[in-house]
Amino acid sequence: MDRSNNLATQLVAPGTGDAIYAFAAKMFPICRSITGDGVRETLRLIAEHISLDVHEMPTGASVFDWTIPKEWNIRDAYIRDARGEKIVDFANSNLHVMSYSVPVNARLSLTDLKKRIHTLPKQPDLIPYRTSYYSEDWGFCMTHRQLESLKDETYEVVIDSSLADGALTYAEHLHRGETEEEILLSAHTCHPSLANDNCSAVALLTLLAERIGAIKTRYSYRFLFTPGTIGAIAWLSENDDKVGRIKHGLVLAGVGDRGAPTYKRSRNGNREIDRVLTHALAQTGRPATILDFSPYGYNERQFCSPGFDLSVGLFQRSLWGSFPEYHTSADNLDFIRPDSLEDSYRIIANAIDILEGNRIYRNTLPKCEPQLGKRGLYAAIANDADATAKNMAMLWLLNLSDGTHSLLDIAERGKIPFQTIKSTAALLAREGLLK
Repeated sequence: MDRSNNLATQLVAPGTGDAIYAFAAKMFPICRSITGDGVRETLRLIAEHISLDVHEMPTGASVFDWTIPKEWNIRDAYIRDARGEKIVDFANSNLHVMSYSVPVNARLSLTDLKKRIHTLPKQPDLIPYRTSYYSEDWGFCMTHRQLESLKDETYEVVIDSSLADGALTYAEHLHRGETEEEILLSAHTCHPSLANDNCSAVALLTLLAERIGAIKTRYSYRFLFTPGTIGAIAWLSENDDKVGRIKHGLVLAGVGDRGAPTYKRSRNGNREIDRVLTHALAQTGRPATILDFSPYGYNERQFCSPGFDLSVGLFQRSLWGSFPEYHTSADNLDFIRPDSLEDSYRIIANAIDILEGNRIYRNTLPKCEPQLGKRGLYAAIANDADATAKNMAMLWLLNLSDGTHSLLDIAERGKIPFQTIKSTAALLAREGLLK
């Protein structure tokens, strides 16, 4: 591959957003949690596109300060009224059952049942998403409007689930590049039928992994699909001796909604990945939000814990918790859009292009400015629509290519798109002015 070309154009093909959406829709009905068959089924779907190395860590295994929990699976759940009608049915929405609910078969009064019901009074037509991962409990979720309509009678309550010794399952895919230095790309796989959070990111990374497999790259790329928090902790505990290979990283979550892109910096705040995402977002010419690191969010907080302090940031669209659909039944397939998914994909592809192409050059004629006209360099770009920018790019490159400034440094200093700097550097290198 000629890296003077834009790698992003090799990764993005017509219909990319539609392809990501279709795969997200295929995963959407699956009831996932931090453990269980829903995670395994999701990984089997991913494995139809890319090779996966699947890992299972047994219940009770120690992973740093944590312990792998019991495995949870659910087959059915419902609430029947006095007439035998199912007023809540897990088959209609897996959000109806609080994740990790223990088995239940009981008859309850309305007063007792209400103690086990979760609703959103301020969003009365939506079902909330609730969990009870690390304490044995049970509950149902429904719309607040439905709760208010329940009659004062006895209800049959059934949760056909199991909470037993088993395993936590995660998977990874490695695309080998020319070096062993890695770029880590991660998405959490623990949420049930929530389209944006996180079917969208799992689908995006799957397609990206599939397409990058056909490209010769400088870095190796590790795609990681784990449950939130405990999954990343488990992977880190198993790879404590290998994380030094990770040069850059991104956690992806919620990449399909209509909101403007959001990037949360790494713990350090000024690592190359932070500068790359800032530059890539600026080059879209559209609004974007750049946030400082905080120890709250997704799996980036595990990768950025002080014992690892990896160069890993978080990319999403609308910030978690800031939109009314977050962790509700409104985060459905109507909430994500192919064009938003493709836009997110292009931003990540452009960031990869910058990471791959960011090199340090040295001016071979550093004493004063070389004569560009006699080499035909001005003429070479005279009819180019970006001629002015490329002329300035040549001057900035020749001035700052002293063996210490990277192409990204020069792009930032000259306020010139990285792709323009990269292609101009390739031109100057061919002319023997840079090496």
